[in-house]
Amino acid sequence: MEAGAWRTRVAGVLAGLGTLALSLALAGSCAPTGRTADLVLTNGHVVTADDERPEVQAVAVSGHTILDVGSNEEMAAYVGDGTEVVDLQGRLMIPGFIEGHGHFLSLGRSRMILDLTSATSWDEIVAMVAAAAERAAPGEWINGRGWHQEKWTSVPTPNVDGVPLHTALSAVSPDNPVLLGHASGHAAFVNARALEAAGIDATTADPAGGTIVRDAAGEATGLLRETAQRLVSGAQARAESGRSDDERARDFAERVRLAGEEALAHGVTSFHDAGSSFAEIEAFRRMDREGTLPVRLYVMVRRESNEDMAAHLAEYRVLPEGNGHLTVRAIKRQIDGALGSHGAWLLEPYEDLPSSTGLVLEDVEEIRRTAEIAIQNGFQVNTHAIGDRANREVLDIYEDVFARNPTATDLRWRIEHAQHLHPDDVRRFADLGVIASMQGVHATSDGPWIPRRLGEWRSRTGAYLWRSLIDAGVVVTNGTDVPVERIDPVANFYSSVSRMTGEGQRFYPDQKMTRMEALRSYTINNAFAEFAEDRKGTITPGKLADLTVLSGDLMTLPEEDIPHAKVDLTIVGGEIRYRRPGADR
Repeated sequence: MEAGAWRTRVAGVLAGLGTLALSLALAGSCAPTGRTADLVLTNGHVVTADDERPEVQAVAVSGHTILDVGSNEEMAAYVGDGTEVVDLQGRLMIPGFIEGHGHFLSLGRSRMILDLTSATSWDEIVAMVAAAAERAAPGEWINGRGWHQEKWTSVPTPNVDGVPLHTALSAVSPDNPVLLGHASGHAAFVNARALEAAGIDATTADPAGGTIVRDAAGEATGLLRETAQRLVSGAQARAESGRSDDERARDFAERVRLAGEEALAHGVTSFHDAGSSFAEIEAFRRMDREGTLPVRLYVMVRRESNEDMAAHLAEYRVLPEGNGHLTVRAIKRQIDGALGSHGAWLLEPYEDLPSSTGLVLEDVEEIRRTAEIAIQNGFQVNTHAIGDRANREVLDIYEDVFARNPTATDLRWRIEHAQHLHPDDVRRFADLGVIASMQGVHATSDGPWIPRRLGEWRSRTGAYLWRSLIDAGVVVTNGTDVPVERIDPVANFYSSVSRMTGEGQRFYPDQKMTRMEALRSYTINNAFAEFAEDRKGTITPGKLADLTVLSGDLMTLPEEDIPHAKVDLTIVGGEIRYRRPGADR
């Protein structure tokens, strides 16, 4: 017998003996002070993210909270006749992943439309639309999301700014308007029928904060940047305005169901939703009262005017009690667009588009007024800023509002994404107490083409500066911006600790996180960013029993094996909500 096989066999025998001994201990134990647990998870590598007791073997759960943590023998004392016991068989258990920035309803909708994320060419996308058009009724809108021209294997011909003309798309779908969202959400591509429905022609002016991309003759190519998308999405909304309230309610519930299903399958127990309207928040409140929200939601108010927020914010403030799944105490604003669509607001022009420094999507003074309304109502402000100019402007707004409200403390205002910073502004995050709400996977997904947008020097000194921010004392959180990227914390964790792109190159690896920093960025840091560090984010007695079990140990695996780890169990409030098919109990 080879040495490796022998060690494996010995390890299996020892594990079996350990499990037998544990079972005997469980059978004869009684709970301290007479308390029994509803659920005991034992024989694991439990990384708590709690500095007081960073690693244990087992966890006892009572109701929706953690009863105790400790050794197998200590937790055996909580087992009674009605206790469910789960043998982790040495697997890793961590606090439930908290998605730090995503779009919950958009995630659900992404499961209901064409998924373009894996398309490697424009021709492939055209073929997908052609197939959908064959199934669609005349006049029915065809939607998709996830294309990214930088990920195609070839540049289509003809093209403008690397993106094709709508000709081929219009040919395969002459009777159906087509609206295909860019992976970033900051651009869209449409066909001739959609342009017609929106009233876009050679004379249509660009809207504020947006661009209708045109060819040399002045005709719309089909590419709409930033706010120009609203011209077409508005046309679709008008076309579908006749839907009944029941149809809308069913559509909302389906989006929630699908988003929750996707989150739970990836070990996500809480989700920071980067923007919902008052009407959507009211629907979430109804579901929370009914107990039908699948994961915990931290919802940011979005798409409401300053006037309406000033009048109604207090009515929509929600702080969770007990096992409540909904929190509303933040506002989302957006100052610029994305690097992929040349919409991020930069201090200097784009390397590959010297005529542009990006786009300003929301007026600076409007955002400043939002900040004042927020501070008057005890709401957090979370502002999307990707370019270095955008980040500087937001920091300026926050600094000004903080200075004029010196009695307001523990604000925890955030900048969402903070992807490209001028090095001089890193220290300002720490000095102002601003949270950098970032997405690890964006760096490795965007890495291959970022130098084309920014040039090498700006990329090296300013792009995705996790290490610089952490070393400066800034709270850095983590997420996926789903559906911009897949809601996959394991892939995101790998990006955070490796900075390895899909092309096998490390993207400025001096900015990577340690494994513990990456874990904390996805758990306790996100809990802190929603004022919930006393409720969740670590495996600590008294906190919510939100837990994730993985097939591979993210903390000890060889780096290259991290992406192969799977989520085996997802537990929300002490209830096992997801169990991977085929995974051992």
